[in-house]
Amino acid sequence: MKWFRSIVAQERTTARLTGVLAVTILTLAITFVLPPVADSQLAGGAAISIVILGLSWLVGWSGQISLGNSGFMAVGAYATGIWAVHHGSTPLIFTFFLATVIGAISGLIIAIPSTRLSGPYLAGMTLAFSAAISPIAQNYTSVTGGEGGLFFNTLTTPHWFLGLFSGQNATINANAQWTADLAVVVAGVAFFFMANLFHSHTGRAMRLVRDNDVAAELVGINLPRTRTVAFVVSAAFAGLGGSVYVLINATVNPSAFPLTLSITLLTLMVLGGIGTLSGAVIGGIIYAFSTNLISHLNSLTGINPTSNLGANMQGIIFGVLLILTMLFAPHGIAGLGRRLRFFVKSVRRVASVSTGE
Repeated sequence: MKWFRSIVAQERTTARLTGVLAVTILTLAITFVLPPVADSQLAGGAAISIVILGLSWLVGWSGQISLGNSGFMAVGAYATGIWAVHHGSTPLIFTFFLATVIGAISGLIIAIPSTRLSGPYLAGMTLAFSAAISPIAQNYTSVTGGEGGLFFNTLTTPHWFLGLFSGQNATINANAQWTADLAVVVAGVAFFFMANLFHSHTGRAMRLVRDNDVAAELVGINLPRTRTVAFVVSAAFAGLGGSVYVLINATVNPSAFPLTLSITLLTLMVLGGIGTLSGAVIGGIIYAFSTNLISHLNSLTGINPTSNLGANMQGIIFGVLLILTMLFAPHGIAGLGRRLRFFVKSVRRVASVSTGE
């Protein structure tokens, strides 16, 4: 019986790998036809999707609320920046690994005292952690660069990739696409690991703790340890996303991780669909191209982008979308897609039965 379960598990893992590879390859192909600006936006969206994925694991699968993922993201970002300034020639895979580990450690530090908290108390503690990151970064100028931050450029486009482009703007196009491709590949690896984690023993334990913590404790699940694992994994993904984010921008500073970013991450997670892989992808896409939508909306309405209304237009739009989503699609855009597929299948089933009669 064990060998049969092992075969089934391997087949499911292969299916998940095939699905992630298909989406990743399709996205890489799209980067060849996008302009450099859109490629840069897509790279930022891929980085944010990794953070949303970790937050979705924490909120959607373990039932815990966190307003501190922008703080975990900042921890990974600063770990990357500090390491890049002193060790610029280090392979990127090590930089990503370092940011992930540092993010996980910060998640463990926050998780240990917060395992007995829930609801607004847990949200308040994580919010306090996120709020503390910027003052710390501003005060330790010798390490973090203070308010000015750190500047580095470790994303060098390989010569063989530059050779694929020609023309006057060949270097600009190649650099933008290489950055986007790298971010997409890292996101693909992160999504594959999370897809397997969703369907692992740990993932099932998370769901049981979320749905009924008393029943989970009765079957032998250690509640504090399970909730701690949820925080550690979520913070690790946030650290990785922060690392990709700052490598794309070649700089890290306190203003890049405000408290509003945590609210934005939660909003994007809800809009995409809590606890789903596709929801994290949708959230990343919305983040990537929301700037274009807002600029277009400002131009149509004649709103000055530098005015109070224009500067806060993103928050206004996200707020309206969040309200509409909670009212009409509580499971997000991903859940709306599942409902649509179910409706289409039901219509086809009814049509086939009617034809048979």
